[in-house]
Amino acid sequence: MAAYLELYHSSKLKERVEAARALLHSCHVCPRSCRTNRLDGELGKCRTANDAVVSSCGPHFGEEAPLVGKYGSGTIFFTNCNVRCLFCQNYSISQLGEGEKVNNQELAAMMLSLQARGCHNINLVSPTHVVPQILEALEVAIESGLHIPLVYNTGGYDSVETLIILDGIVDMYMPDMKYSDENIAKELSGIENYPQVNKAAVKEMHRQVGDLQTSQEGVAQRGLLVRHLVLPKGLAGTKEVVKFIAEEISRNTYVNIMAQYHPCYRAHEISSLAMRISRPEFQEAVELARQAGLSRLDKAQSIILKL
Repeated sequence: MAAYLELYHSSKLKERVEAARALLHSCHVCPRSCRTNRLDGELGKCRTANDAVVSSCGPHFGEEAPLVGKYGSGTIFFTNCNVRCLFCQNYSISQLGEGEKVNNQELAAMMLSLQARGCHNINLVSPTHVVPQILEALEVAIESGLHIPLVYNTGGYDSVETLIILDGIVDMYMPDMKYSDENIAKELSGIENYPQVNKAAVKEMHRQVGDLQTSQEGVAQRGLLVRHLVLPKGLAGTKEVVKFIAEEISRNTYVNIMAQYHPCYRAHEISSLAMRISRPEFQEAVELARQAGLSRLDKAQSIILKL
């Protein structure tokens, strides 16, 4: 049973919806704290006002194995983002605003359609800036029978205040841990204090849902999955990231060390980003994770063999 059903049946979900909605008045949904009045149509750094914007919706078979299962992860890709990664591979969505506005009923209908297609979960991609809208739609969807787990699939620049509102609602958190150096984060993604904010957020996520739990069929039911994209020239700070996960989160954390970096969007503006990662760079990242004590690594060995 999805976690949010208990809150819904106890009538406490409505309180969470109202708490999240209140964040939009002088917006501090995310750590940027733009303080714009999104309820009145003002735009902050995420360029999203009162309505969520969605670029696509459908079963996804390219996600982490425990999320995909047999019938796919039910992804809803939200347009815009609260970070400005120069190398974003989905920049037409995250930076250029490709997508259509949706109201609560339309977003709820998307959730229900994914469930009807047999998806194992609702995978909310880039949800950080639209948490209030998601919760409003969730309430509508539950009333029409939504019952599958929620995945919060985020860049990892999340406010602990907002995450606390999500406690008991989200079943699986899947944050990025992008950088260990705040200066690199500022240069490449235009954000302040990323490592500090990111670590606090991941700790809160793990406090809520713990290590990843799967069914007998290997399908994710609840817990934390962490993504770390390996960047050229060690820019992501892999050694520090995996050390933090192993020592301050859990050595049983499910981690996806990702090899798919390639220069996109404005990456060519930074000479060190203007190349793919090499096989030795990825092998080193995986070995650093193993040396730190992490063993639940998604597809790592098969990726090494393909590089």
